[in-house]
Amino acid sequence: MLGFYFRGRLHRKIFLWFGISIALTTVVVLLVSLRSGSLYGPAGYDRARVFLTHQFTEVWDQPDRRAALAASVNRDLGLSVRLADSDNATLATFGTACDKGTLTAKIERDGRPFGSVQVCDEPHHGPRFLIPIIVAVIMLWGASGAIARRLVRPLRELARVAEDIGHGRLKSRVHLSHRHGMEFRVVGHVINEMASRIEKQLADQRALLATVSHEIRTPLSRMRLLIEFAREKAESNMARFADAKDSLGDLTQLEREVTEIDALVSDLLASSRIDFTALTASKLEAVAVGKTALERASVDASRLTAPGEPVEFEGDATLVARAVSNLLENAKRHAGGVEALRIESRPGFVSFVVEDQGPGFAPGEENLVFEPFYKGPASNPAETQSVGLGLALVKKIAEAHRGRVFASNRKGGGARVAVEFAR
Repeated sequence: MLGFYFRGRLHRKIFLWFGISIALTTVVVLLVSLRSGSLYGPAGYDRARVFLTHQFTEVWDQPDRRAALAASVNRDLGLSVRLADSDNATLATFGTACDKGTLTAKIERDGRPFGSVQVCDEPHHGPRFLIPIIVAVIMLWGASGAIARRLVRPLRELARVAEDIGHGRLKSRVHLSHRHGMEFRVVGHVINEMASRIEKQLADQRALLATVSHEIRTPLSRMRLLIEFAREKAESNMARFADAKDSLGDLTQLEREVTEIDALVSDLLASSRIDFTALTASKLEAVAVGKTALERASVDASRLTAPGEPVEFEGDATLVARAVSNLLENAKRHAGGVEALRIESRPGFVSFVVEDQGPGFAPGEENLVFEPFYKGPASNPAETQSVGLGLALVKKIAEAHRGRVFASNRKGGGARVAVEFAR
């Protein structure tokens, strides 16, 4: 989006403002030039009238010299000249006839009028005078286009890297040469330094989280193993000790708590992969993903419904499988069980839809279930153990794959919860 803006709109704006500035400057200069000419303004008008009067008075009685002088004014000054007698009858015209004279010089001797000289601009003088101005405007406007491109190119590069960093592509860097100016290169260097620091910080956090997760899961694994040994011992001693059954129940509850902690750690680790942009995209096949998720959630494979032809898409195999598994686990634990897992395909997207056997959603709950830490009214003891991150993680995984999540009630009862991935 930013690239389109800099390539198109900003470039056109700079080019347009350059062009308008050049055009306005040219018009002002032209008007000033025209208005400040020797034939305009009181001072210039008087000087020209005195000059013409003096020159033509000397040669008025000599028709050849008078005509030569008029022809010289027409040729050298680009002005039309009309010579008239004392009755204002035209004696000769040099250039285009003047309808309205710009300047009139009276020829007199001893107070007696002999004639007049009328001078005006030739009609063809304006366009001929404008030709070099038009050529200059075109050349300057073309130069403004080159300047606009030169200004926009480094801005577009800076915007590209900023957009990449905003989308988590922290390896993106600004590449500007000396031709783009020291100012832009300094800004580019600052952005590159910022991206490097952010990348290092996130890498350190990712490594720390992975280490902490490993350290937490190690004692959890040992605790689950010890619980299993204790359960076996309690079961073997159940016939001899009356309180062995109570001990077995306590162990079951303890194991559930440990399982919940392990699931929470797994969800946090999966979420961190998205936050730290540690996605590894590969080509996936929807049916294979569905079967893997069903197996992981311990749901019968006969619940799977899929199109006849293979449906392929790209995504992080671990996160995609985790998203579909979370939908199945949610249906098992909170919605009475899995009715079906349907794979649906439409242009550009593939969806995994889980239909459950529960009571459905309360009004307005369809969107709340994807919010972090949201827990609906508990209907069984297992629900009270939920942290509320399972469906929130599904939403996060979907958005990381340019997809979405949605939920709705089924007409026949129960609910539909789905995750959609871009193909």
